[in-house]
Amino acid sequence: MDKNTVIGMLLMCAVIFGFMYFQPKEETPQNKQASATTEKTKDQSANASIDTLTSNEMTLLDTLTAKNGNITFEGVKLISQEGKATGTVQVENKTIDLSTLTQAKTDDPRSQNLAVQAVRNVISKYAQASAFSSNLTGEAKTVTLENDSLKVEISTKGGMLTRATLKGYKAYRTQEDYKNNKSVPVEIITPENNQYSFILNSTTQRYDTRDFFFTPEQQNDSSVTMTLNLEGGAKWSLRYTLVNGSKDKKNANDRDTYMVRMEVLQQGIDKVIPSNMSTMDFSWNQKIKRQEAGKQFEERNSALYWKIQGDNDDVNNLSENGSKEEKVQERIKWISGKSQFFSTVLIANQSFNGAQFKSTAFEKEKNPKDYDQYLKDISVDATLDYSSLNPTPASFYFYFGPNRYALLSSYDKFSPQEDLHLTRLVSLGWTLFRWINSGIVMPVFNWLCKFGWSLGIVILVLTILLKLALWPLTYKSYMSQAKMKILQPDIQVINEKYPDPNDAMKKQQKTMELYKQAGANPMGGCLPMLLQMPFLIAMFWFFPSSIDLRGQSFLWAPDLSAPDAIISLPFSIPFLGDHLSIFCLLMTATNIGYTYINMQSQSSSQMPGMKWMMYLMPLMFLVFFNTYAAGLSYYYFVSLLITIIQTYLTRMMVKEDKVRAVMAENAKKPKKKSGFMARLEEAQRQQLEQQKRAAKGGSNSKRRR
Repeated sequence: MDKNTVIGMLLMCAVIFGFMYFQPKEETPQNKQASATTEKTKDQSANASIDTLTSNEMTLLDTLTAKNGNITFEGVKLISQEGKATGTVQVENKTIDLSTLTQAKTDDPRSQNLAVQAVRNVISKYAQASAFSSNLTGEAKTVTLENDSLKVEISTKGGMLTRATLKGYKAYRTQEDYKNNKSVPVEIITPENNQYSFILNSTTQRYDTRDFFFTPEQQNDSSVTMTLNLEGGAKWSLRYTLVNGSKDKKNANDRDTYMVRMEVLQQGIDKVIPSNMSTMDFSWNQKIKRQEAGKQFEERNSALYWKIQGDNDDVNNLSENGSKEEKVQERIKWISGKSQFFSTVLIANQSFNGAQFKSTAFEKEKNPKDYDQYLKDISVDATLDYSSLNPTPASFYFYFGPNRYALLSSYDKFSPQEDLHLTRLVSLGWTLFRWINSGIVMPVFNWLCKFGWSLGIVILVLTILLKLALWPLTYKSYMSQAKMKILQPDIQVINEKYPDPNDAMKKQQKTMELYKQAGANPMGGCLPMLLQMPFLIAMFWFFPSSIDLRGQSFLWAPDLSAPDAIISLPFSIPFLGDHLSIFCLLMTATNIGYTYINMQSQSSSQMPGMKWMMYLMPLMFLVFFNTYAAGLSYYYFVSLLITIIQTYLTRMMVKEDKVRAVMAENAKKPKKKSGFMARLEEAQRQQLEQQKRAAKGGSNSKRRR
């Protein structure tokens, strides 16, 4: 193909494509159908059905405005003029006059239909509110009550406590906040994260107090009454009184008072609520607010708690992990939303009849806005005994305060009927560990704090005192290990003398005789260590729960109650996190050193796999403790250092020659058998005789064959 032919073909293709491009497109059946559909939609939109208010609805509006005056509700503003309702409706940034909603003439059918629906919602809401309808509109204001420890705000909308501020505690601070010396007080609840209401039921209506605007009455520095004024002079009120320690010394601590009394008051309400209605519902929703720098650990110590009524320690909670739900049918004395160091507790003077509890964990992917601010989303739906004839059908106490053991203990007798056991809100471990912490560790810790030392020095001295108190057990354990090490060659001789598995009983007898002659006990090294374990575990619970460590700095750690995350990683490692804690690293290094020292004193016959496992444990502790409080890692670091020092001191004090001499003297002394040892030896003798008979019987059988 020559050059001219190629050029000619290209020109022909260009002409054909140009003709196709400029040729008018013929509508296919599909195109015709789509076009017809579009035109039909446009016609329907132009001739859409326009909703209007009926004359009956306008008459209802006239009655509502004449009865309630001006109404402003969800974008609807109504005014009564000469007995007629006038006003405007705000929808989608557009203001529509009420008078136009009775006519089907508009350029914007959608907006008119939305406006008509908004007006009908107002009519429906007021019809449902019935006798309470005059309280559906109003202005949301707050009333403030405060003392030296607590400041609370009560809103006229819903008549509920919306904010509780602890004056003596600061919210967690970022590294930038520390540099700028920026701090704000702890707010346990805010309007964004806390709502509750009482629900009253009649035969046909259901009244939720969060829908209404209350009128504040009888206000002074420590008390206010939020009132709903009803038809015929009836009233329904919530009275809040901030308990003052100096005035109520029997029930409150003089220095720290975090209690707010809430009473339900009513007058003439039986005209609205029939006397045969015997219960009142209570609904409470709270997002437990984050207060600490170590969110991961704080989240593990946050949950919904409640106590079953009765003079017992029956305090329960939903699991701290994940989302949980539970229905409780027993009577409940108090309900609490608890975080690591702070709690909101609602204490009923009588009790709740039962409740439905729900706790939802925030997920970073689903709740990115709430994930960093909150820990748990808890909800409570409960019922209470109620009578419309009782002027004070229910009363409660709100506790907004720290999880400080001594303070909560002073409130445990707040209710004359029973011990509240509020100290269970402080996580101190199971029964044995709680006893050690509350009976031994806390008194010593509080005594040391009185000297005015920094908390790092207090932890150091506390650790030294505990190690000294446990020194006899440590010394006994080391002595037992030393004796076992000296006896190791003799035990090896016995093992070589009785290699046959059938002689296992005899080998055991000889080994026990050796221990007895030398005055050694194979369990002597383990038992003292086991006796020390409860104290180690108790401290594991104590330090992360001690609010005294909160915000206290030591060396490089800005807060001993949070991880000292000085080293930040550019990535996140599963279980370990995105940082490294210095005290945790020091604890791990010291633990590896202590493991090495212990392995040196062990017999060479120990399995290699066991040695490898011993070195693996400190690394596992690094992963586990990296997100825990710096104070806890610091305590274990110091404790291990002291243990290493004690080990070396003991080795210097305990000479093998002297131990051998003592063991030789013990071997010369006549041994008096205890009843237990006598029975054990007799059982071993009988078992050995039985084995001999069995072996002899088998030998005779072979000879007969």
